[in-house]
Amino acid sequence: MLKPVYWKTFPLDFLRIQLGFALYGISIVLMIKSNLGTSSWAVLDVALSKITGLTVGRMTILSGFVVLLIALAMREQIGWGTLSNMLFIGLWLDFFNPFFPSIEHNLVTQSAMLLSSVVVMGNASAIYIGVDAGAGPRDSLMLAINRVFGVSIRMARTSLELTIILIGWLLGGPAGIGTAIFALLIGPAVQWGFKVWKVEPHKANGH
Repeated sequence: MLKPVYWKTFPLDFLRIQLGFALYGISIVLMIKSNLGTSSWAVLDVALSKITGLTVGRMTILSGFVVLLIALAMREQIGWGTLSNMLFIGLWLDFFNPFFPSIEHNLVTQSAMLLSSVVVMGNASAIYIGVDAGAGPRDSLMLAINRVFGVSIRMARTSLELTIILIGWLLGGPAGIGTAIFALLIGPAVQWGFKVWKVEPHKANGH
């Protein structure tokens, strides 16, 4: 099911959604470069990247497409923002990746990068979902779980993250203590971001 495009507000919506995508890309890079373990989806994407030889950004795009099909099977509503998410976050990830150093043997800096990535991703998710142009593939799946099973956003995101960690780890992805911390904190961070940006998932259509 497709959300309608509101052309009058499209330019501003596009800028806002790209801000969310850019921040999301930065959050993934921060997580990877902290070397404490990547986010759950990055564990899977890095593992698949090593298997296929594709960049992590390109693998993010391809895995996003598969996740989108699952969300559609659960009858989650998508829009132009969903498709943009699938394309642009991977590109932003590859763009920002060279600008951040990989930190090792500095637990304070690594921990700061890890926690920053959680906060940034929580707010990034709220920013682009708040445009109401359709959540990204992974967030669409989170929202579908929230709607279909009646669990909170926090519970939907956390259970999804833990499942993906297990799959990515079994495929050889870079899971670590940071991965577990991220999986436990990202759900509350997204839910907090929703409150800060006043985002209401599955609200009645209207713009």
